[in-house]
Amino acid sequence: MSVAQKEAARFSPMRYEDLEMISAIERSLYEFPWTPGNFRDSLNAGYSCWVCHADHILVGYSVLMVAAGEAHLLNISIATYWQGKGLGEALLGFLLALARERHCERMLLEVRKSNDLAHRLYVRNGFVPIGERKAYYPALVGREDAIVLERRL
Repeated sequence: MSVAQKEAARFSPMRYEDLEMISAIERSLYEFPWTPGNFRDSLNAGYSCWVCHADHILVGYSVLMVAAGEAHLLNISIATYWQGKGLGEALLGFLLALARERHCERMLLEVRKSNDLAHRLYVRNGFVPIGERKAYYPALVGREDAIVLERRL
C-alpha cells in the first residue's frame, strides 16, 4: 500500500448499521466467526469498536476492550481482498495510539498458534509473547492453543 493509500484509510466508530457488512466479512474469514450478537454485545458494553474504510468501502473492523490501564484487542480483521495492503497495520497503529490516549500501560491480545500472518504483524509492531492459553480457540478437530502477546505502551 502506498503512502497515499494508507492516508486514504479512514477509521470511524462502529455503528449497529455496520453489523451486516462486518458479519459478512467475519464469516468469509473464519471457520468459527463471531456472530452479529457478539459485535452487538461489544457495542452495548461500550467497548471501543471501530471500522476501517478504504475507497469508501467498509473493509475491516476491530473491537478493543479498555479497562484498568490495559487495552485488550478482542478482534481485528481486514477483508481478504484488502489484506496485504497495509490496512491491518494501519488499523493496529490507530488502536495503539487510541490505547495510549486512554492512558493504557499495555495492550494484550490472543492469536491462534496457526495464524502466522497475524503473528508476524503483531511482532513487527512490537508485541512479544508472554504466555499461552491452552485449547482457547475452537478448531475443526478439538481446540487450538492461543499465544498471548503484549505490547507495552
